[in-house]
Amino acid sequence: MSENGQFRGTLRATIEDVEPDRTICRGARLARDARFDGKFFIGVRTTGIFCRPVCPAPSPKEENVQYYATAAACVEAGLRPCLRCRPESSPGTPAWLGTSTTVSRALRLIGEGALEEHGVDALAARLGIGSRHLRRLFLEHLGATPVAVAETRRLLSAKKLIDETTLPLTRIAIASGYGSIRRFNAAFRASYGRSPRELRRERGAAPKAGSCTLLLRFRPPYDYGALLEFFRRRAIPGVECVVRDTYRRTFLMAGRPGWLEIRPDGANTLTLQVEYAGSSELLHIAARARRMFDLDADPLPVHDVLRADPLLRKLVAARPGVRVPGAWDGFELGVRAILGQQVSVAGASTLSGRLVEKFGRPAPFSVEGLTHTFPAADELASADLAIGIPAARAEAIRAFAGAVAAGELAFHGAVDTTELMQRLCAIRGIGPWTAQYIAMRALSDPDAFPAGDLALLRAAGEKTAAAMERRAESWRPWRAYAAMHIWQGGNDDRLHMDGKPHGKAAAGGG
Repeated sequence: MSENGQFRGTLRATIEDVEPDRTICRGARLARDARFDGKFFIGVRTTGIFCRPVCPAPSPKEENVQYYATAAACVEAGLRPCLRCRPESSPGTPAWLGTSTTVSRALRLIGEGALEEHGVDALAARLGIGSRHLRRLFLEHLGATPVAVAETRRLLSAKKLIDETTLPLTRIAIASGYGSIRRFNAAFRASYGRSPRELRRERGAAPKAGSCTLLLRFRPPYDYGALLEFFRRRAIPGVECVVRDTYRRTFLMAGRPGWLEIRPDGANTLTLQVEYAGSSELLHIAARARRMFDLDADPLPVHDVLRADPLLRKLVAARPGVRVPGAWDGFELGVRAILGQQVSVAGASTLSGRLVEKFGRPAPFSVEGLTHTFPAADELASADLAIGIPAARAEAIRAFAGAVAAGELAFHGAVDTTELMQRLCAIRGIGPWTAQYIAMRALSDPDAFPAGDLALLRAAGEKTAAAMERRAESWRPWRAYAAMHIWQGGNDDRLHMDGKPHGKAAAGGG
């Protein structure tokens, strides 16, 4: 047997070793339970295809089924994606669920396109480990190599764009990371038995230029109204706004301006509309939107942990769909958090609007509520921030912007939360509250926790951040969700304040 054959044989054995619990998976697929959609996939030996737990096709016999943790593991096992339930449309598997921290960070980097231009060696170097160790971790936790995960993501993302958009196939190939139309066509014939053009023809849509609309699915329950209200209260004037049930914002990608909007669209789905001239960044935009709206969260394990605490039990029962609001951009969030120190949410929004009006770039389009893009870090690093804030706060923003511009602070998937918070707290004017708040929203860290927050202390009956840390130990690894439940479940207007730390942290709070 060749070396490649030996490797694939070992890989197949490893894939079988990471099969999810059959009892749980069987119950979920027979019930077509949407809460498990994307958490595992169903391989059907008799047909050679793999499906989602919610597939509408008649359920196969249990003896003909094998369960897989990821779509990439299914593809590595020689299975083809189902054309009926469309595995590419399932909610994303939470990177932090059932995987190591290193794999979680690697998955986010792959989602950001880390393997499109550089190989596994470069990815491993960014994570501070060897490439062989990274492959072992992926096989152990996901049943597939990093390259296989990236290739499957590329294939399924392209299929999603074919089905849900009217983009020309050339733009779809570029957006999905295929280097050529030839590779694009070959990948689809190998996986689906037909070309991209044939698949689109079966769908019955004619491609045309224009905006791109994607469906973003999630696992219920999901409190969209609470999340939208959170964003509405903190919207940066000119950059983002909430109009009725729709969130809208501007952005810069690869130096090009664009705008997007997100709104509800039927059961367990949001619609993302993007107006942007580029193609290669389209999937990165969608990934950012998913993180911002916390669409990959799985409520079940969160509820199981938090409901065990009497303080949280009623809050979780009252609002089981609470999610942690993410951030479009870590730098933008950090500036907004510093501006929010010791002022109300409305006051911080006013200040951020002044900053954008003075330093942001005018938007080259006419959209209600959107006038500017947020200024870049290098534009604020030496700016005269005479917008009605104390000199110390202006200096904190300049120092923060300078660190981001110099590459000393970053918010991509390779960043370790603890390391980021240490670097943030080293900046004069940024304290533990602000650092934890940024980690919670910019890194989507489910365990980030501003223990010194007055609302949290009051709700738990604790007097110090250290006591709050001890009190919240049983909430790990979902302390960010516990904080959101307490903030959204309280009646005190202080819950709507950004940056109200306790005691000495107040000097550098968020």
